[in-house]
Amino acid sequence: MDCFKRVEGLIDATSVEAIDSARVLLDQFKGKSETIAQAIDDFLFDFMTLLFVVEATREQFHNPARRLARIRLSKVRLLLTRCS
Repeated sequence: MDCFKRVEGLIDATSVEAIDSARVLLDQFKGKSETIAQAIDDFLFDFMTLLFVVEATREQFHNPARRLARIRLSKVRLLLTRCS
């Protein structure tokens, strides 16, 4: 799933454009199930939180916020694997 590698790269970019790009990449999976759609929404919310943390806090908080976004993305990937 090349899509997930691209989204993971966006996590490190942390910009408004990165969030929009991640949303576009993941929208293709939203119709698979309500659970997957919710997991994608949870990831995007955490990704937006990451952007806020990067812009508003000290650097020591950046890696934990990135880790949370990656965990949420892993949940989406796992759910899609089970759905296939």
